[in-house]
Amino acid sequence: MKRVLCPKCDHYMTFDETKYVEGQSLVFVCEHCKKQFSIRIGKSKLRATQKEENPEELVKQNTLGCLIVVENVFGFKQILSLHEGDNVIGRRCKGTDIDAPIETSDMSMDRRHCIINVKRDKQGKIIYTLRDNPSVTGTFLMNEILGDRDRVCIEDGAVITIGATSLILRATEK
Repeated sequence: MKRVLCPKCDHYMTFDETKYVEGQSLVFVCEHCKKQFSIRIGKSKLRATQKEENPEELVKQNTLGCLIVVENVFGFKQILSLHEGDNVIGRRCKGTDIDAPIETSDMSMDRRHCIINVKRDKQGKIIYTLRDNPSVTGTFLMNEILGDRDRVCIEDGAVITIGATSLILRATEK
């Protein structure tokens, strides 16, 4: 299965690419915004679903760690890379500038829901700090809600819940 992105609302649609030949044009109508658009089948416009990608290899490639978005009714499993400094995490929406956009229809997740800060201490160890942005529904760490001004150090395997979506921190081994 392949995915194609609606150019108007950024909603993904999937289709079976084995039924078509390379170079063939397809017309889609977005189920969310009803925009009609066409694509030509080829490698540049299509993206493999995350299930076809190897998530463990993506985790190993990230030197500063990543977040694994657990597959749920709102979307599929995703891996979001973390970079040094503040990583703003939230629901992907066209026009919203965030570092770790989660592709979901979970409306209980804010567009800018929480922030994970990644930095190195004097010994070179990577430290991860979680805080709420603040969001409407709150940010939970291991089923405990964070206060408005709470900043919590998190480690590999930490389970973060934002809205109805769960994230798992995969810290780097360095």
